[in-house]
Amino acid sequence: MIGFVTGLAAEARIAARFGGAVAIGGGTPAGAAEAASRLVRDGATALVSFGLAGGLDPALRPGMVVVPDMVVAGGRRFVADASLAARFGGLTGHCLLAGDAIAADAAAKRALMVATGAQAIDLESGSVARVAESHGLPFAVVRAICDPAERDLPHAALIALDQSGAIGLLAVLRSVARRPGQIPGLLALGRDAARARRGLVGVVCGLG
Repeated sequence: MIGFVTGLAAEARIAARFGGAVAIGGGTPAGAAEAASRLVRDGATALVSFGLAGGLDPALRPGMVVVPDMVVAGGRRFVADASLAARFGGLTGHCLLAGDAIAADAAAKRALMVATGAQAIDLESGSVARVAESHGLPFAVVRAICDPAERDLPHAALIALDQSGAIGLLAVLRSVARRPGQIPGLLALGRDAARARRGLVGVVCGLG
């Protein structure tokens, strides 16, 4: 049984189409670790980190799907299982950075790419890789680019998620009321998130 770990409830709804078990981590490394461990306790024999990612490499555009060869986390490199990745179209030759926090601006993204060699970043995949290793299970990552390398994220986007992986609308509205200049950035992010979700749906449809 493949267990899928997502950060967002919207990602979980897409992952559920594969027919495996799905657990939501709420968009934090700790939440992803707990979700992955819960899936293993429930019988998962492989783990997939599934959902959205930020781009560090400007060549990765919103909606593009990456199935990274490896995940860099805490100075270690975790190699994805090629056989498992083949179920999702195969490895794409990328390296993904397991972040401890969201890379909020273009300068930070450039610095992370130079320092690590990674082309994309998320907050869940490092935890999924560690849990998989600790149980001797294969893992893979399937991520669609939502936030491109050149974008500075608006403040409201950094506080949007609640622990269930849903968008905390009141928190977003309060932030926008204080800083209305965020609205164009939030609209652009929303459009690119929709492209990323369509990319993930495309993976499901391509395997149907």
